[in-house]
Amino acid sequence: MLSRRLLGRCIQRGLTNRPAPTLSPKVLQRIPGAHRSISDETRLKSHSGNYPSRTHQCGLLHSEHVGRHVVLAGWLMPERKVSKLLSFYTLKDSSGSAQLMVSGKQNDNILEFMRTIPPESSVLIEGEVKERPPSAKRSVSTGEIEVQIKNALLLNPVTCQLPFMPSDQQNLANEDIRLKYRYLDLRRDILTRNLHKRGTVAHITRNFLYDHGFLEVETPMLLRSSPEGAREFLVPSRLNGRSASFYALPQSPQQLKQLLMCSGSVDKYYQIARCFRDEDGRKDRQPEFTQIDMEMAYISWGKAELANSRWRIGGIEIRAIVEGLLKRIWQSVEGMELGNDFPVMTYMDAMSRYGSDKPDTRFPLEVRDIKRLHDNVCLSAVTSATNSTKAVVDCLIVNRHDAQFGPAAESLNHPPDDSVERLVVTLSNEKTWHIESQVLRSGGDQKDSPPIALKAGDIVWLHKRNARPEGGSTALGRIRRDLANLAEEFGQYTPSSSPHFLWVTEFPLFTRADDDKEFFARGRWSCSHHPFTAPMYQDLDAFWNGQTAEVRGQHYDLVLNGVEIGGGSVRIHDYTMQKYVFSEILQLEDHERAPFDHLLHALQCGAPPHGGIAIGFDRLMAMLCHSQSIRDVIAFPKTGAGVDMLIKSPATVDDEVLKLYGLQRIPE
Repeated sequence: MLSRRLLGRCIQRGLTNRPAPTLSPKVLQRIPGAHRSISDETRLKSHSGNYPSRTHQCGLLHSEHVGRHVVLAGWLMPERKVSKLLSFYTLKDSSGSAQLMVSGKQNDNILEFMRTIPPESSVLIEGEVKERPPSAKRSVSTGEIEVQIKNALLLNPVTCQLPFMPSDQQNLANEDIRLKYRYLDLRRDILTRNLHKRGTVAHITRNFLYDHGFLEVETPMLLRSSPEGAREFLVPSRLNGRSASFYALPQSPQQLKQLLMCSGSVDKYYQIARCFRDEDGRKDRQPEFTQIDMEMAYISWGKAELANSRWRIGGIEIRAIVEGLLKRIWQSVEGMELGNDFPVMTYMDAMSRYGSDKPDTRFPLEVRDIKRLHDNVCLSAVTSATNSTKAVVDCLIVNRHDAQFGPAAESLNHPPDDSVERLVVTLSNEKTWHIESQVLRSGGDQKDSPPIALKAGDIVWLHKRNARPEGGSTALGRIRRDLANLAEEFGQYTPSSSPHFLWVTEFPLFTRADDDKEFFARGRWSCSHHPFTAPMYQDLDAFWNGQTAEVRGQHYDLVLNGVEIGGGSVRIHDYTMQKYVFSEILQLEDHERAPFDHLLHALQCGAPPHGGIAIGFDRLMAMLCHSQSIRDVIAFPKTGAGVDMLIKSPATVDDEVLKLYGLQRIPE
């Protein structure tokens, strides 16, 4: 039996279909919201029958519609009560929102009915578009008009306690709760706008590539497991009876798009492709993701006369298409002209100057090699500390009085890497700070002058590393990034709102410094990109002579504001070269090379030179939507741990189901 107070709350929120009891005036005064009680129980039932078709979407109404009769449908936001006889509401649909006005003087029954409807219920209203009074106009898309309600129909009421109110931005639920009820979370304006912008960018992409001769081709989702680098998702199959066999979900359509080029039936391919990688979740990664995938036949391998150009590899045709596409997107969506060609930087320069293979060039801090700063000075300490191990000593300098980065430099007084040394220069050690340095103390005469001229107030970080950089960042590159993050957190540095694009090229073709690939490499060489990337023609002698560490690849990454949003390469089209990579450099065993036999054969059938790129669509959209997480631009994302809070996947299955696939659960 419900108490009268609880019954009153349930009636107010639409949580019960029981008719309101007849209560005395004194009792009514004690029940919150009892004035919204419903005398007719059918009012809070879903409407399953005919109703008028809507004539307009809420967010598309404007001053030109003043005087028109409109039919709108959407979700009703909480009431804004002005008086007993006047209330305002907001009606929201996927296009935006419109203000509703209902007056008891015009229609007391409509006002009474509207006040019984729980917020977030789906309703249909009929009314007339009115111009707002000048003092009530707002600078939003529908801010000049309002709709005076003539009739209203409750299509489907909220009949449960909502876990959170999507319209309440001041009391936002935590992300796990919002992911669990994602269908409610998507009603928030910001997520609705993100999804619409995502659809718009996909449409622009398809139109642009179609106009440039690209053909959209769908590729299979159920493939064979192959050692291309990342961990795969496996899908068991019943086709082989009791013998367990598996499909693999594609990490990318890499082999398939190369086979399309080999076929000759498609000269320019693209696909907005779904891809899967069994990686640990991060803010910019999901186990399933989307990429704008492209491949072109007969692209260049670079030209000798361009040897002094910053772009010294092949694939110039891919570069032109990608830059044209992004310029079209920014112009159409952001109203911004991107201007000239995107700048180009080699991997060596990026790692040496910024300590990262995806540098954020919006802020000026640069890492310097002490030797290069003073080539003409005899630096016995630096020389002794570097020559014996073919190392360099990097330094990063920030003055404590620097308006943007000084406070952050003072705050970052415990380097996260033990191999990094932090020194503070004062008046007392301005000429002797290098003698205190552990990094420089490994050799040299302490009577030497300081290797670089620092002044009081300077904070310097020193780090000795191999002259040939490896991996994606250096110790000082990570400190550079931390300084920018701290300065932004302190409010002293605001990143530029303009997009800073950068091509990074000439990566090492092979590496031993990729921990994500070590599970497969097991001490062998692995590919910096993937095993189909061609070497630079300038390094072919080193490639064939076994100087593996010296070989650079025709691999290009596209970076935006310090985030890698795309990567691609010129592919190997020569059977002999591809087989050499598999057998001699990667040293694949027969069973590891078997998943590539079809590609090797296709290369023997007159395959053209070809290359391509994949642009991370989720990351691109996060940048366009100014979001810190790609989860904000995906309709139904996973958590950082790869869990779907809404569908509750991954999940276990019964042992009987496992037997159908020739599988058996391992006892814990």
